[in-house]
Amino acid sequence: MFSKLYFFILTASQEAATHGAEKGEQESHELPNLITFIDKSFAHHYDALVYAGFVALFMITIAVITNRRRQLIPGKLQNLVEMMLEGLFGLFESVMGKEARKFAPFLGTLFIYIWFMNLAGLIPFFKSSTSSINTTAALAITVFLYVQYTGIRRLGPWGYFHHLLGSPSDAVTWALAPINLPIHLVGELAKPFSLALRLFGNITGEDILIAAFVTLGIMFMGIFNVPIGFPFQIPFILLALLTSTIQALVFTMLSTIYFFMVLPHEEHH
Repeated sequence: MFSKLYFFILTASQEAATHGAEKGEQESHELPNLITFIDKSFAHHYDALVYAGFVALFMITIAVITNRRRQLIPGKLQNLVEMMLEGLFGLFESVMGKEARKFAPFLGTLFIYIWFMNLAGLIPFFKSSTSSINTTAALAITVFLYVQYTGIRRLGPWGYFHHLLGSPSDAVTWALAPINLPIHLVGELAKPFSLALRLFGNITGEDILIAAFVTLGIMFMGIFNVPIGFPFQIPFILLALLTSTIQALVFTMLSTIYFFMVLPHEEHH
């Protein structure tokens, strides 16, 4: 079924790629989606944004339905949502302690949003918005700004600057402060780049790998003269289910650590 489906979309994408090559456009190495079929539409250049919005709408719908149907004895959907939220809160609490309650809504939403966007690319005609550097950069910048805001708000302007100096407390550490400051600044600025590029690279690699094996399976249709393609992509789709979850977890847990590092350390034991 999936091979026939992909055969159709790859045939259409070949025509789009040929048309794009005549215009000097770069050919994509990923499977096409519904939006990329619309060659003359402005949405053709914003498919990642559209699918990110679709995922957000899906999450909001699930949250509203779960909230309206909540019961003392939870149903299947409520039970699933509660299990997921409790598991995430346990992870955050293991890193941040009592501060986890304040940041769990943001970090939990971040994980689920990234996870769903990663998995969306495994659905025919859909796209992983996280395979676009614009999406991952926006997420990373959001985390970076929130972390810096939290540091300034919780530590105060001088406390935050003292943190950037390496929290010196004696003559030796104060003497090293001029060296620690630029190192710390570079480290802080490198964090959003690391978050964005890691997620973008891994999800893009997954999509390209699956597209390559889908194409290979369709090529074998002609070689062996069979009506359906060979499902070479199935093992990699199963692997992508795991790696998509891992990448969402890595992004979220690194963000959790960044928050913890900027909080007043004397409050955590």
